[in-house]
Amino acid sequence: MLSAHILAGATSCIILLVAALRLSRGRVYPLPLPPGPRRLPFLGNALQLDTKRPWLTYTAWGKIYGKIIHSRILGIDMIIINSESIARELLDKRSGIYSDRPVIPTNEIAGLGFNTVLLPYGETLRQHRKIFHQVLRAEASLSYHGMYSRHANELVFDLLKATGDLQKPIQAYTASLIMAVTYGHSARGTQDPFLARTQELLDIARHLLSPERAAMFTAFPFLKKLPVWCFRGAYALMGRSRELCQQLLNEPFNEVKAQMANGTASQSLVADFLSQADDGADEDTMKAVALMGYIGGIDTSTSTLHVFLMAMMLYPDVQARARAEINQVVMHDKMPSIDDRPSLPYLDAVLREVLRWYPPIPLGMAHATTNDDIYGGYFIPKGSSYELGALSRDEDIFPDASRFDPTRHLTADGKLKDNFVHHFAFGHGRRVCPGRWFVENSLWTAAAAVLAVLRIDHARDSNGDKIEVKPEISTGMVM
Repeated sequence: MLSAHILAGATSCIILLVAALRLSRGRVYPLPLPPGPRRLPFLGNALQLDTKRPWLTYTAWGKIYGKIIHSRILGIDMIIINSESIARELLDKRSGIYSDRPVIPTNEIAGLGFNTVLLPYGETLRQHRKIFHQVLRAEASLSYHGMYSRHANELVFDLLKATGDLQKPIQAYTASLIMAVTYGHSARGTQDPFLARTQELLDIARHLLSPERAAMFTAFPFLKKLPVWCFRGAYALMGRSRELCQQLLNEPFNEVKAQMANGTASQSLVADFLSQADDGADEDTMKAVALMGYIGGIDTSTSTLHVFLMAMMLYPDVQARARAEINQVVMHDKMPSIDDRPSLPYLDAVLREVLRWYPPIPLGMAHATTNDDIYGGYFIPKGSSYELGALSRDEDIFPDASRFDPTRHLTADGKLKDNFVHHFAFGHGRRVCPGRWFVENSLWTAAAAVLAVLRIDHARDSNGDKIEVKPEISTGMVM
């Protein structure tokens, strides 16, 4: 016990010493950095940041310092972008130097180095995205339309049977659909072993990949060399995470490979790129792409559909208008299909507003610069991390931003203003979500099926009075 206290005390002293040496170095830039809050010695702005809801801090800073802000956390330069136009200028138009990712050491330690989202910009990332494009591009996604509809109909039945917790049927829809598209696997509800292991891995990853832990390991890289037993809580799960990663990378992939050998494989992402494996992609790359195609969409799609149901309940006029549009276009004895989508612009506007109102990843995934740059007279240091601030709450673009209003996305004559897949929720530049066509089609099909059959309303108490609902959004990497 005494040795543990000595170790803890020594570690704290070393951390403070390294911080003092690292953060006290003078930095000279040819131009001023973007404006930002005053920094404390050693810690920078770490104590000023709401670590659970950093977008609230960025929104407050934006009102003081403007649309592009500089802060520093434990010696790491952070550039906060609070404007969609600036995000497009830097992350899209200058994507050649704004497409890297900050290094998150806990990602590799936990066995998650295959994670496409966090790969550094380079050949491995390009190979991942090439495979994704082959099997999930807009044209290829047309072949999955029947699968979307079948799973959306199952979602409607599951919601009808739900007794209160809507999270489970929504998650079952997103997980089973992505599993079917990725591996051709018919999931057996929430008890499916693959789904259960995936959920366990996602739960662990939320802890290990949290920004505060990543910042600590980045600022003090010697921590990676300490044995796992030095860490308490989440870090004890690193071994289990590595074990789960290996199981999930290999088992479902090998199952599809065996099915292809005996001629029983269903159409799927894995079957498609295995049949086209002459493009030079090795199996390890294919396994990583397949697993990321699956785990990358579960939480985000579940979050979006959950927010959709909440919005329909809280804004019954929006729900009524969307349903009326469906009833006008679709015959009453049929379910809406993707073929009806061009005639249902208001429903598309509803989903775009869902993604704006409460985007599943409110800050996006951070970018990093590979070279120094200059923007608006400000110097942008090489290696800076970029986080998107409260783009969804930019009052210059979205007046009364806290209000749910789908008409923001429609012209005066009721047409959509822009393409769904260009929504900022899907990311920017060369890191834009490669599965965005699949995501938008699956969200649209589910929302259309729900509105065509169900009416979402408040629960009622014993007197028949509606039970008021106060929206509460969880925190973390995905809301």
